[in-house]
Amino acid sequence: MSDRFIEAFFTAYPQYSIPPDLLLLIGIFIFIKLPKEKKRNIHFLLPFVILCFTVFYGNLGSYTNYNYEFKKSVNAYLGNTEYPQFNLWLFNIAERQVGTILYLMLIKSYLRPFKRKIINWMIFLFIVTASILQFSGIEPIYLNQPIIFAIGANMILFGGALYFTDLITHPSYLNGNPLRLTSFWQMTAIIFMFTLSYISSVALIYLYEVNPVLGSALQSIGIYLGILTLAVLTISIASPLLPNIFDKEPF
Repeated sequence: MSDRFIEAFFTAYPQYSIPPDLLLLIGIFIFIKLPKEKKRNIHFLLPFVILCFTVFYGNLGSYTNYNYEFKKSVNAYLGNTEYPQFNLWLFNIAERQVGTILYLMLIKSYLRPFKRKIINWMIFLFIVTASILQFSGIEPIYLNQPIIFAIGANMILFGGALYFTDLITHPSYLNGNPLRLTSFWQMTAIIFMFTLSYISSVALIYLYEVNPVLGSALQSIGIYLGILTLAVLTISIASPLLPNIFDKEPF
């Protein structure tokens, strides 16, 4: 195992790379322990899928930093010969597009049927809009995509608002304790993560020029919130094994 490999996967950013890997191992162990009917339940299956997918593309990002030739060849295939050192294409696809869709599906799973139709239309519009912006060249896949990310982030925030309106108005939620619902903690973590990521994407370049310390701190907080969200998803997977702590979801 070369020093470059160890640096790319472990020592370059250990506070960002190691915790997600540990959470994935814990999540896999817990998911295996779940009863078969729980494994097929979307409230546990989808958090597990999101956890696995997030850690996968994070490690793939580390691999592209280790294998420069692979990263360069993918950039060349996508038409990016000017900045072969970037791997924005990976995080644009995985985090800002597929990740957004997965989180919208997670939000949808906790909503009432007629609100789920709204999320379905949002997902459809997001896919169409992202495809048009990418294939038209307005926002190339290998460069920063502020419009696509802004649309996705606002859809996440709107979906979260749909959930919280049910939380404070629907009898199924009012008759229980929201703090005992994993959905409450998931929505809270997701909204904070996407809100801060959205603010960072808009203001980060300006902050790095005016106040680089604040810009770096804001970016770090966003990454830590991402890890916290993965931790919440891991706990959600384990919730059937903790009946004294968490209640069954109303929907």
